[in-house]
Amino acid sequence: MSATTDLKGKRASPLPVLSSLSGYQANWIKSDISAGLAVAAVGLPSAIAYPAIAGLPPETGIYASILPLVAYAFFGPSRRLIVGPDAATMTVLAAVLAALLATAPPEAAGHRTAIAALLAIGVGVYCLIAKLLRLGVIANFLSRPVLTGFFAGISLSILVGQIGRFTGVDVGSEGLVRPVVELIGKFNAIHWPTFFLALSMFALLIVLRARRFPIPGPVVVVVLGVALSAALDFEAKGIAIVGDIPSRLPSLSLPDPTSLPFGTLALGAGAVFLVGFGSGVVTARSFAATTGDHVDSNRELIGFGAANIAAGVFGAFPVTASDARTAVNYAVGGRSQVVSLVAAAALVATILYLGPALRILPIAALGAILAATAVSLIDIGALKQLWHISRMEFVFAIVAMWGPIGLGVLNGVVIAIAATLVYLLHKLMYPPQSSLGRIPGREGFFDLERTPEARPLPGLAIVKFQGSLLFFNSDYVKSGLNDVLETLPDDTPLLLIDGSAVPQIDSSAAGMLDEVRSDFGAQGVSIGLTGLHPGVRDILDRAGFIERIGVTMVFDSLEEAIHTLRRSTTV
Repeated sequence: MSATTDLKGKRASPLPVLSSLSGYQANWIKSDISAGLAVAAVGLPSAIAYPAIAGLPPETGIYASILPLVAYAFFGPSRRLIVGPDAATMTVLAAVLAALLATAPPEAAGHRTAIAALLAIGVGVYCLIAKLLRLGVIANFLSRPVLTGFFAGISLSILVGQIGRFTGVDVGSEGLVRPVVELIGKFNAIHWPTFFLALSMFALLIVLRARRFPIPGPVVVVVLGVALSAALDFEAKGIAIVGDIPSRLPSLSLPDPTSLPFGTLALGAGAVFLVGFGSGVVTARSFAATTGDHVDSNRELIGFGAANIAAGVFGAFPVTASDARTAVNYAVGGRSQVVSLVAAAALVATILYLGPALRILPIAALGAILAATAVSLIDIGALKQLWHISRMEFVFAIVAMWGPIGLGVLNGVVIAIAATLVYLLHKLMYPPQSSLGRIPGREGFFDLERTPEARPLPGLAIVKFQGSLLFFNSDYVKSGLNDVLETLPDDTPLLLIDGSAVPQIDSSAAGMLDEVRSDFGAQGVSIGLTGLHPGVRDILDRAGFIERIGVTMVFDSLEEAIHTLRRSTTV
């Protein structure tokens, strides 16, 4: 179903929730309430745990799980996508906060939450600007192989970041190896009750996930952690607990950006936007593919923009689509964005009435949840598949994984973008070239290298390029055509270039073709063109190339060219 139409196929309302409710059926309410409560239950542990990645207080995660849900319900196009805190986005946010605080005035250090809220507003503004410019395609900018590698690198960074929560040791080093080295030096300071508690919780999460336990592992860990803390008085035994969580609802506030360097702020929000929106649309498409729903990335920009602005103005941090919460929604059978509204209401009740219980939740349990989440981000299956399908794409995934590990998360975003650009350029720089021929008794043209029974046409060579011909690949294309010239039999007076798979060409490539025409002409070989797209023909016409080869040597198709040339006895 299209995201721009309602259940009856009518045009969607500007507020998607209205379209959803216009076709709402009474028998959906039970499943939507059940799904909403399940989403809230699954979301609560991560809502409390994820802020720790960026050094933010636990309540900000709950706030980021309430207002953004409501905003996306009204403005987001997807009926069942659930937004909220995300581990990868939080890791990028942590790096951005560190960069901002390094250049901000000293007094800004005490306003970490306000800066995170400001970044959320910035992400929302980026989303809306991108929507106005119809840049939803930017969600595809970080390719799936690059995202797979990047998230694997992010996961290792998250795992290392849990050393302090697992051991009770204050570890200040950054990177992948230095924190481990520092921990070894502080071995005697390890708080073993904390370590064994965290390790036990982590093992429990892994087992529950492997056994596909019906109750989500993080929910079990939170309930068990609170129960054990109450029974054994963890706080008195030196096991760190979450502490007081404000039992008040988030209030509307606008953070002041004037004390921060605008350039760093804009770049930081841009990094969070790129990773958050890219991974969010991947999540949306992954779940939509199971039901045949359509994901319109340009409309998702509105929903994500509204969710992030709502998060920012109510003291939270950037959010994106949550794969865990969305998976629960699909599994329980949620049918509309009523699920998000129910989940938000349940989390409001949690803040108002469950604060004292959450207060005694051990920090070790949060570390275990984050570590288990990090492990789940490493998609070994996807990496194996990349190795099997394309070694080149596997290399780009490894490069993207190395970025967050070797250079830090924020630089890792730059590495991921650079890897995507290099990957794209590599594809464009070497457009596939094939020589075509016929199979006796069969219609059409076939690649001579891939089809052994195909034979070249007497007196004629046919070359096909698949891809744009532009300034950076013109030398490669010319080299390929010169190779054809060197292997042409002496009785071949004509080369046909099939341009049906060439979507665009520039002046450099047009000049290159003119040089090829001159080289072939010196050897007594003429050049003809077939299947040109209008834009390509227009460039070649204005470059004078068509005039030099003769307009009679330009054909609409290979079949027309063969028929015309045979009739004129050229072939």
